[in-house]
Amino acid sequence: MKLIIYQVFTRLYGNRCLTRKQNGTIEENGCGKMADFTPSVLKHLRELGVSHVWYTGVIRHASMTDYSRFGIPSQHPSVVKGRAGSPYAIADYYDVDPDLAVNVDKRMDEFHRLVARTHRAGLKVVLDFVPNHVARQYKSIAKPEGVSDFGQNDDTAQGFSPQNNFYYCPGQPFVSPCQVAESDESGAGEYVEFPAKATGNDHFGNAPSRNDWYETVKLNYGVDYYAGRVGHFTPMPDTWQKMLHVLLYWASKGVDAFRCDMVFMVPVEFWRWVIPQVREHYPDVKFIGEIYDPWLYRDFIGAGFDWLYDKVGMYDALRDVVCHRRRASDISGQWQSVDDIRQHMLYFLENHDEQRIASDFFVGNGQKAVPALIVSTLLGQNPFMLYAGEEYGERAMDSEGFSGRDGRTTIFDYWSIDTLCRAAAGTLTTAEQQLYEFHRRVLNLARTEEAVTQGLMFDLMYVNQHIGERQYAFLRKDCSQTRAKGTDRKSDTLLVVVNFADDDVTVDVNIPNHAFSYLHLSEGNVEAVDLLTDEHVAISLQADSPVHVTIPARGGRVLKF
Repeated sequence: MKLIIYQVFTRLYGNRCLTRKQNGTIEENGCGKMADFTPSVLKHLRELGVSHVWYTGVIRHASMTDYSRFGIPSQHPSVVKGRAGSPYAIADYYDVDPDLAVNVDKRMDEFHRLVARTHRAGLKVVLDFVPNHVARQYKSIAKPEGVSDFGQNDDTAQGFSPQNNFYYCPGQPFVSPCQVAESDESGAGEYVEFPAKATGNDHFGNAPSRNDWYETVKLNYGVDYYAGRVGHFTPMPDTWQKMLHVLLYWASKGVDAFRCDMVFMVPVEFWRWVIPQVREHYPDVKFIGEIYDPWLYRDFIGAGFDWLYDKVGMYDALRDVVCHRRRASDISGQWQSVDDIRQHMLYFLENHDEQRIASDFFVGNGQKAVPALIVSTLLGQNPFMLYAGEEYGERAMDSEGFSGRDGRTTIFDYWSIDTLCRAAAGTLTTAEQQLYEFHRRVLNLARTEEAVTQGLMFDLMYVNQHIGERQYAFLRKDCSQTRAKGTDRKSDTLLVVVNFADDDVTVDVNIPNHAFSYLHLSEGNVEAVDLLTDEHVAISLQADSPVHVTIPARGGRVLKF
């Protein structure tokens, strides 16, 4: 079954407060809760075609909101981005973000119930694992007995030591680019850190810039950056064992998969060791890697990752094609460059790091990416991920606070998502409802059509360069039964043709003789049904002869015969 991962920013997803005050507090702007994922909400996601829910921002991270009355340490505003804080500045690997709980003292119990509800709905749980860095004021209050804190036993007089958890700037105080003075209304006073620690984005000086990940501290896996990235992995670095314990802790709570942040910033040697260790205890746990260096893909798949972000290849190409900056036929080069590992590549059109399709910074209208959606979901057997609100054409053109008007949904501020609020209220526009229904149809056929879930793909663009500027075409067919039995037993074939142009087109799609032999196609006249519209059309199949296909503007045809 094809995986469809639905990313939700947990803090935002269920928030229906419409105040949306810039830099607003949790009291002013509200906050979504784990309890908002009710059985009916999860059933709705299942009906959309989702198989996995990625609950982003569950583990407790640095925030300006004060929960000290619950025994939770406060974080200094000089080292927090936004009032709500970044979910990737982890403050306690063993705790749940109190913002997400109805009853803060029972926040872990609420997480357990969330996992149970998700599983009862027939969905699997994906959780963030942030291995490269922690919040600058990391302090665990929920760690199990016998577990020492990160940095607790470090020798801070050494910039690098294989058994330290952090990197240091000995003798130098940390200087925050957003230092809050004692006279500031927060009353927090000056932030003091001595000696300074290196940042999560590998800034090894004591005075990072605002554009650095200044709110985070780099974790030490035994790589000496001061000596030119020399690895010291024997004896095993202390950080390795601590991170294994974190993964086992969350896997024991029913987490089905970990989306691992910035995996290429952590040595592959660690992943080769830790993933098999986790799977000794939890064989079915999956690992998804955020990675941006294609040269490293095969190393990380070899280390045990199930799926890797296909960002600099397929995502970047599709974005350019949608925006008419690149030929549609260039899509072929993206899957071909990773053909040997294509089943491991995770396709997506949006996530929390990328600009929304419908924003002014991308293409301004979610409908215009429909052809890219069809390609992303139907081209291969590999998984697809969508970001909550994408199915409605969320624009994200807000200036929320720390996150400015940049076409991204904030991860730093208390806010609510316009389209999700209006979907809950039943006030979506007709265009938004139609876009949702299109997503539901495409995702479900991607999950259920055997030609997609287990079939072969045949790219038709090498014999159709005449349409390659704005159209893209391929075939899918499930040939497993035919090949296994050595017969001419027929199975369904899909002819997929998409149109990235702004006008309706009629094109001639050539199907070469090689496609007939490779997919065991038969020549002749057939009746096809368009799975996107239920329209029936007649097709004449002849080797090296064109099939005439009319495609709507920014749309597609999925002809099943």
